[in-house]
Parts: sequence; C-alpha cells; structure tokens
Amino acid sequence: MVKDPICGMSVDVKKAKIKGLISRKKDKTYYFCSKNCKDEFEGKNAVTKNEVKTSKLGKEKISIKITGMSCVSCAGTIESSLKKVNGVNRAEINFAAEKAYIEYNPETTNRTELEDAIINAGYNIIKENGKSNILKLKIIGMDNPHCVNIVKKALDKLNGITSKELLVTQKAVIEYEPSIITVEEIKEQITNVGYKPIDEKADFKDAEKEAREKEINSLRIRVTISVVLGLPLLYFAMGHIIRLPMPGWNILTSASIQFIFASIIMIAGSQFFTRGFTAVIKAKTANMDTLVAIGTGSAYAYSIFALLNIYFGSTSFGAKDIYFEVAGLLIAFILVGRYLEAIAKGKTSAAIKKLIGLQARIAVVIRAGKEIKIPIEEVKVGDIVLVKPGQKIPVDGIVVSGYSSVDESMISGESIPVEKTTGNKVIGATINKTGSFRFRAEKVGKDTALAQIIKLVEEAQGSKAPIQKLADTISAYFVPAVVTLAIISSITWYLLGFGFTFALTIFVAVLIIACPCALGLATPTAIMVGTGKGAEHGILYKNAEALQITHKLDTIVFDKTGTLTKGKPEVTDVYSLEKGQEDSILKYAAIAEKNSEHPLGEAIVNGAMKRKLKIGDANKFKSYTGKGISAEFGGKKILLGNRYLFKDNKININNVEEKLQTYELQGKTAMIISLDNKIAGIVAVADTVKEYSKEAVKELHNLGIKVVMMTGDNKRTGEAIAKQLGIDIVLAEVLPEDKANEIKKLQAKNNKVAMVGDGINDAPALTQANIGIAIGSGTDVAIESGDIVLIKEDLRDVVTAMDLSRYTMKKIKQNLFWAFFYNVAGIPLAAGVFYPWTGWLLSPIIAGAAMAFSSVSVLSNSLLMRNYQTKIRNKR
Repeated sequence: MVKDPICGMSVDVKKAKIKGLISRKKDKTYYFCSKNCKDEFEGKNAVTKNEVKTSKLGKEKISIKITGMSCVSCAGTIESSLKKVNGVNRAEINFAAEKAYIEYNPETTNRTELEDAIINAGYNIIKENGKSNILKLKIIGMDNPHCVNIVKKALDKLNGITSKELLVTQKAVIEYEPSIITVEEIKEQITNVGYKPIDEKADFKDAEKEAREKEINSLRIRVTISVVLGLPLLYFAMGHIIRLPMPGWNILTSASIQFIFASIIMIAGSQFFTRGFTAVIKAKTANMDTLVAIGTGSAYAYSIFALLNIYFGSTSFGAKDIYFEVAGLLIAFILVGRYLEAIAKGKTSAAIKKLIGLQARIAVVIRAGKEIKIPIEEVKVGDIVLVKPGQKIPVDGIVVSGYSSVDESMISGESIPVEKTTGNKVIGATINKTGSFRFRAEKVGKDTALAQIIKLVEEAQGSKAPIQKLADTISAYFVPAVVTLAIISSITWYLLGFGFTFALTIFVAVLIIACPCALGLATPTAIMVGTGKGAEHGILYKNAEALQITHKLDTIVFDKTGTLTKGKPEVTDVYSLEKGQEDSILKYAAIAEKNSEHPLGEAIVNGAMKRKLKIGDANKFKSYTGKGISAEFGGKKILLGNRYLFKDNKININNVEEKLQTYELQGKTAMIISLDNKIAGIVAVADTVKEYSKEAVKELHNLGIKVVMMTGDNKRTGEAIAKQLGIDIVLAEVLPEDKANEIKKLQAKNNKVAMVGDGINDAPALTQANIGIAIGSGTDVAIESGDIVLIKEDLRDVVTAMDLSRYTMKKIKQNLFWAFFYNVAGIPLAAGVFYPWTGWLLSPIIAGAAMAFSSVSVLSNSLLMRNYQTKIRNKR
C-alpha cells in the first residue's frame, strides 16, 4: 500500500495500476485512490484537498480511549457495537492499550456517534489520544447574556469543540480537540461575530494520564478495603484447618460478622456487578465481569439464605453452608489482580509516553518584530522561530540565520551534535546545544517527524497480529461456554448426590478459573512493548502483522544505490581513445548530464566543476530509463550510457570493451560516451559503501538469512560490490520497472522475501515483497511503501528488526501457552473431574487467586521485553 498524495488515503498499488490511477513526475510514480485525486494532482480539475478528503470515498481514522473493559470479550462487544454504526469501515479494539482504532466515512458518521456507540455498549471513553486541550480566553465585548449567546451560537457551528463555558465577565474556557480544530480557527470564529479574543492561559492536561491515575487510586482504595476485611474472613474460613485459636462465637454470631465484612467487600467490588450485568442488559453479551458477578453473587446470595435460616432456628443449615469468605476473598483476589494489571498496562505504553515527553511545549516566534511565547500547537508553517542554547526545537524547519550545534540523537542515534547554519534542516524535539538561531517552520503539528513517529507507533500498537485472531475467536465463544459448563458441572454433581453446597462450589470455581483475561492480554501487550522497543531503536513497524511476518523471513533483498552504498558517487576515471582529451570527454558528459536528476549524472557534473570545466547547455535532452541519455551541443550528438544504449543505436563498442570490463571488475559504474555516433571514451563513477553495510550482511548470515543485492549496474560491477560485502546473490542489470518481477521470482521459489530500499523508486518492489523495509532520512519517516521504516540509515537496523520480531513472537507464544495452560489445566480441576480418584477439589478462593495470577504473569512476561538489547555488538 502507498499513500495518495492528494487525500492521504492508503492505495493498493496493483489496483491503481489496473485502473490507470497513476501519474509520473520527475521519474517518480504516484498512485491514487480515485480519478478525482489523479485529476487534482495533474491540475485537471478544481477539486480541493478538503473536498476529496470528505467525499464519499473519504476516510478518517481516529482512536478513542476506553475505560471499563475487563477482558477480551469486552473488546469484542465494543467492536460489534461500532461496526453496526453506518459508515464505519473498520473497528479494532486493543484490550491491552484500552483503545478503539476506527476508520469511518466522515460524511456518514462522526466521532460523537462513535463515542455514543461505545457508551451504549456499557463502557466509558476519554478524549482522543488521551489529550484534552483547554483554551482560556478573555473575549472583549462579551459582557452581557445577549453577547454570550451570540458567541455560543458561533462556536456551536464549529466541529472539534467538546465543551465551552462562556461568562458575562468576558471569560471563556473552551475545550477542543486539536486534531479537528485549531486555536486560530476558534479565535477567527469569535472575531467574525464582532468580538476580540485575547489569550489568558493555555492549559494542557493529559486526560489519559489522569484517568489512569484515577483508576489506579480507586483500585488501591478498593484493594485496601477488601484485603483488610478479607484477612479476618480468611481466618474464619481456614484458621481451624491449621489449628489457629478461634473465638468461641456461636454459628449465628460468626456468620453475622462474616456477612458484614463480606458485604463491605462486595460494595468495594461493585464494579464487577454494574459492568457485568450492564453488558448482559445493554449489549446482550457476557464478559469476565459477568462471570465474577455470577460466581461471587451466587456464593453471597446462598450464604445470606443460609444465614436467614440459621437466624430463624433452622437446623438444616450450618457452618458448611456459609460461603461469605468465598465471595469476599474472590473479590479481594480479583481486585488485587486488577490493580496489578492496571499498573502493568500503563507500563506497556511507556514507549509512546516517552516519545510524547520529547515534545517541546512552548515555542518563541517572531511576530511583528516581537518575540512571543506560544504553545507549539499554535505555530504555523512560515513562522520564524527563535531557539536559544539548551532549548528544544519545537517543530521541523530550515535555519534562516544563526549558527549552532544540535543534538539529533532522538532521530539519528548519533550522540555527536550536528552543526547547523543557514539552509540546514532542523527537527522538532531535538536539542539546541550551543548558539542561538532562527528557523522557518516547515512542518508543524501532525506533520513533524516526531508526530509521524508517534502516529506510526500508535497505529502499530493498535493493530492486530494474525496470531491474535485465534485468541479473539476463542474468546468470543469462551464466556457463554464457561457459563454453560459451570451449570452442567454443578448440576451433574448435585444429581450424583453430592449436595447443593458441593455443586455450588463447583459452579463458582469453574466460573472464576476460566475468565479469559490472560488470553486477551497475551498478544497485544507483547505487540505494544515490541513496537515500542522498535521505536527506541529507530525501527517503525507499520502494524502488528509486519512485526509477526518479519520473523519468518529467509531472504533479504537490498537495493544497491542509496541503500548498501551512500548514493553519492564520484568520478574516479576518465578514459579517452585520443590521448590528452580526458577533460573534453568529461566536459561533453557533464553537458549531457546537466539537466539530469540521476545521482550518476550529478557526480559527473560535480567532477567537471571540480576541474573547472565550462559546462554549456545542451539541446534535445532525452533520458532512456535504465540505459542512459542523449543530447546535442555545438552541433554534436552526445550519447552517454551503458551497453544497452549503444546496442539500441547500433554503435560498436569493441574498442572500449576491455577497458569497460576492467572498471566493472573494480566495482565502478562505467559509462560510454560517443560524439556523432563515434565512441570517444569512458567516464567511470564509483559509489562508496555505507559504513555498516558489511557488518549488517554478516549479522544477517548469522541469523541464517540469504542476502541478495539488486542493481541496475552490469553483472561485473554488481559482483565486485557483492564480493566486497559478502553478499550471496547478485541480480544485476535490473531495470526499475522489473524490480518487482525479480521479487516475484524469489517468492516463486517459496522464499519469504524482504526488500530494503528508499521507499520511492523502489515502491513497487517494496509493495511486492512479503515485507517492505523503507529507509527514512531524518524527517521523512512516514514512507507509505514499506511495512517497516528505518529512521536511521544504519543497515544493522534490518538485523535488529528481524531479531526483535523473533523475540516478540517468542514472547507471544509463551504468553499464549500460559494463558491456555491455566484454562486447560484449571477448568477440569475446578469442575471436579479428578475428585473421584484423588479427592482434589479446587477451592473457589484458589481459583480466584490463580485467575488473577494468570493475567499478571502474562503482563509481566511481556514487560520483561523492555530489557531487550540488540544483538549487534558495539551499536549505540
């Protein structure tokens, strides 16, 4: 998939080719989702980007933070509810991240309807991306109810304002979503109705963090209450077994005290009942809370029934019928598990929080000759921004004055500061070290490099790996199956004559032990940590599927120029058939290449300039893809290129063939030049190998990977580079349009192939490969052609990407094993299958502890991934 340059939608390259929705400009190919976008790109209509984006073909993507999910079946309930909303194309719920990722048609539905669908399913939401921006204004002139009403009606017309408080004291507090509307748009709307808005204070509160802390604090209180009161219940229930001194109370007194303690614990765990039964009533489904509510509620209700019988003097009921400790301790254990889960879940998204923490909050811009401090959300493209020593650079841009050195380790991984002067690019969130400078803002808001990184990581963490489908499928049927199994098991034992209390014990134990929490957490928690660790190493997995598939790769194909090599070749040799004419040969070559954008042409022009040769302007310039160029100058026809070019023009090259082969064996790209169809000589150009290319190839071999190099150079040149790097296979003389076909040929041999390239010229090959790995370059991180983007130009990151994928999949399989193990081993034990032969019967209390421990153990195993270290030695 690639990105439509007009509307930004994802486009299937193959389908775009079939429909003819492609366009070429300056040797680059662009793909479109519709004819409207193609026409707009080619200037054939007046459709604006906004109109395209909100057309019937338009798609919007949002994420919504959700609270109240207790297990993966909750995620399934919300998913089903969202998919019923007209206009929703895709809805995926990440139980571990507690987020909904939704793709929808903005003409058919909107965020409010989607949020309502989640709320109606019985769950709560937090504002988008966990961030709620609050704008505080003084609105001059808004000093009476009539004026307040005018401003209110004006703001009501805007999308993206979630709440507003307007007062006759000219004060306004407006909460808005920055992804939908900007501060400037809000102010402009107020100005348009005749009032003057003045900033008082911009306040940024992290709603997600607040909600997480609120949830943890609430759970901490509930856990404290349940544990403090649960310990006496445990003493009453188990003390006599280990011969602890027991109070000399009669059964009525003892049961009454247990009733009081258990009732308070039940109130502390009331969320299980409200959420569990809300799911049944509103969403017509059951979740883990439903299981807990039924299990503990049954034990509690039966115990009350027994207590009332004892109170009224019935001799049929005694201590054996009191289950208050089961209800109370189950709630206590599960609350402890929930508390530990909440803390652990917060840690799984640590990578995103770390990235968000890199952002600057304030920018100093020059407006009307004055230095003004503003939130970075209000920086506009074209603003002149001032950065002083020690400050973070707020957005991406180009230096217009000043000189400094900047720590760009956040992007490049290099700890040595980079010198910056007029004309150099600077990247938001990097740190200015020494001098002061001013720069012009080029990319702001969601377009900055850091914002793109955060977006890619969030999307990857919110996506589902294929392996997760198994867990989702099982979980969808798990809860109703468990309830059925619990009922059948308890009825069976009751009919076998083991009594009601024995059957009740079986019923509660099966319900509690089989809660599918661990199953729902197994995959997403590992994916979240894995993608986060990837981002820390400068590796951006586009989605969970890419992370999973990467571990199966057995063949890596590298494009040569710009990937294995620096892509900045230099002229190394000039050979002339007539002695002493070397400068003349180079001059004619440079004249022909003057209008070319090819790296080899640029090298020839630079080589001529270094020799201070005068480079004239050619006529009738023409490029032959993968072959060379032709031009005319001073009445002479110039041909410059490889053997294919001269073969097409039926020009014999035997007199330079030997020299040509010599250069090629040295790994140089040799170009033949002719004047008026007569061979004049050769210009040889060499591209230097990147610093870590050889080490990357060696490490891939250590992982058992076959390494292939693809190049447009001839076979001798390609093999010379391959020999230098230790590459297994060379695919030489491959024209750009044939790269994807070469990938297909490798795949036809049952190879799982990754293609590594620059993401532009190699787009079809990257798309064809099982995994496309695109190399970014600083600010260019949102490359759509690849499944994985490497922010740094260090090919050792290809090795790390594979190793991290293998490590993540290992953790996922461990998690799934333990999740299934708990249920497979626990359910038969809880159902009393082994009781007739062993006398083993699982106590509901132990079942509750085991269920809580299963979720915590899976989370803990995933969190161990945060200690992952790359296997590349001496790598920063």
